[in-house]
Amino acid sequence: MIVIGIDPHKQTHTAAAVASQTGELRGELTVSARERGHEELIDWARALGEGRLFALEDCRHVSGRLERFLIGSGERVVRVPPKLMGKTRKAARSFGKSDAIDALAVARAALREPDLPAARLAGAELEAKLLLDHREDLVAEATRINNACVGTGSPPPRPGCTPRRAPTWSASGPRARVGARRFAA
Repeated sequence: MIVIGIDPHKQTHTAAAVASQTGELRGELTVSARERGHEELIDWARALGEGRLFALEDCRHVSGRLERFLIGSGERVVRVPPKLMGKTRKAARSFGKSDAIDALAVARAALREPDLPAARLAGAELEAKLLLDHREDLVAEATRINNACVGTGSPPPRPGCTPRRAPTWSASGPRARVGARRFAA
């Protein structure tokens, strides 16, 4: 199993992957704190292997969006209190403070503490996510039906849906007469 410690910030998230048996660093990555960066983080983590656990430093004002994204992607997420990271950082062989060192400290703290709280969507957040997912499904189905009806000439997929026809242009309008005069001479 691989534990991925993440040090979240407003603009970037830094991740460090650690092997659970040895505590050996398997890789580091810094991504944007936007959806594209979250997707890049998931792809990187999945390339490392099966059995992942994401450990986030528990500062929800900057990690909440990433936490919801990871949970929505089916990943296991735990929250690591900052005080546990401090102990790990003091015991580390490298000195100083950087995002990579903090991410590694989060991962190793998650290895050391097996009973960390699992991150879950709260009641209202879970209901909103379920409603949003259902709405997206309905919109996709309505779009599929509408696209099937547009200009195909085939029978509608359900009663009440009439296919649209492409507009036909006639040569009898006022612009057609102006053009005809110009070319008639």
